[in-house]
Amino acid sequence: MKKHLLSAALIGLAFVVPASAQVVGRNLLGVSVTVLDQVYTGWSVQKEILGKNVINDKGEKVGKIEDLIITPKDTVSYAIVGAGGFLGVGRHDVAIPVSQFKIEKDKIVLPGATKAAIKEMPTFDYTKKK
Repeated sequence: MKKHLLSAALIGLAFVVPASAQVVGRNLLGVSVTVLDQVYTGWSVQKEILGKNVINDKGEKVGKIEDLIITPKDTVSYAIVGAGGFLGVGRHDVAIPVSQFKIEKDKIVLPGATKAAIKEMPTFDYTKKK
């Protein structure tokens, strides 16, 4: 069982290219059949993470995974969690390091989180991207 969202995301997003992959010019392209078997054991961000509820360690819903942010120096670094609102109106999006999440029985858990704590966090705003 996956213990951290980061581990799951890394398996699904890692670009591991062994020597047996296709060669285009001087660059290796794609993955080998052996590596592809590893990809199948990972999590699909689109099907298994995005849009899923985030609960705290008491089983209370505290938000929903809206996006994953990949920074230039890291792989998957932050999950954007939307809290509150109805149908996206009044939703408060926050950035949370993926290392703070755990996967327990196929549920995304943010230990110690509450709706009030998330509401107090700085808002993540896509329009502020440089």
